[in-house]
Amino acid sequence: MTEIQIGPIKVGKGNPPLLIAGPCVLEDLDIALTIGSFMKEATSRAGFSYIFKASFDKANRTSIDSYRGPGLEKGLEILLQVKKKLNCPVTTDIHEPSQAQIVAEVVDLLQIPAFLCRQTDLLVAAGKTKRPVNIKKGQFLAPWDMVHPVNKIRSTGNKNILLTERGASFGYNNLVVDMRSLPIMSSLNCPVIFDATHSVQLPGGGKGCSSGQREFIPNLSRAAVACGCDGLFMEVYPEPEKARCDGANSLALRDVPGLLATLKKIFEIIKDER
Repeated sequence: MTEIQIGPIKVGKGNPPLLIAGPCVLEDLDIALTIGSFMKEATSRAGFSYIFKASFDKANRTSIDSYRGPGLEKGLEILLQVKKKLNCPVTTDIHEPSQAQIVAEVVDLLQIPAFLCRQTDLLVAAGKTKRPVNIKKGQFLAPWDMVHPVNKIRSTGNKNILLTERGASFGYNNLVVDMRSLPIMSSLNCPVIFDATHSVQLPGGGKGCSSGQREFIPNLSRAAVACGCDGLFMEVYPEPEKARCDGANSLALRDVPGLLATLKKIFEIIKDER
């Protein structure tokens, strides 16, 4: 079993499960701190490691009118304040090779969006920063084909790689999760994360936006933990209906503690089998 280091956190190889969580997109510092402080306390109580996640720019929104975020400069300022005030690692996604080094100066983990997981220049630029990299598996890729994005980053000498499962396209406006993907990607010698909220997304399923079925987040999360993932990814919000992005597939903060307690019990049951 593989172990990697992300800031002060060790992931995989029998370490505590990891939760990467936050709002889909940065809105302002106050809401970021509200969510981050709640999640840090909840994860600590449940026995999870925690990394705060939010995007400074959502470059692949459905509609031209959709909120994208505060942009690179302002977004990194917010992430830096979250990192300092909450004393926890932070992550965000990058969309262009030119962003890699700039973002790596602030965050502890670089995220490659699923739609961009085959972009060679982006992967190589991320690898060269020497920051750990989380590659989200494209909805269009077989899990065994993730060996190629992994090798692109490893070609830079960077071996601190996470792989994240977030569902596969199944017809129009729908995703399904093949839980076989988790052990298959684990065989690539990378810790594997399950994205519990994007997996219930209905891409483009709303009127000019994506929809989602957040009621299935607990079901898929329990299944993924039982299948041996090393952690989870979730987008969370105080009142998801008011989120400016991905509210339909975000988990309400009030539902987080109970779910984490259940998931930790499953982790404990299977930890000797992993």
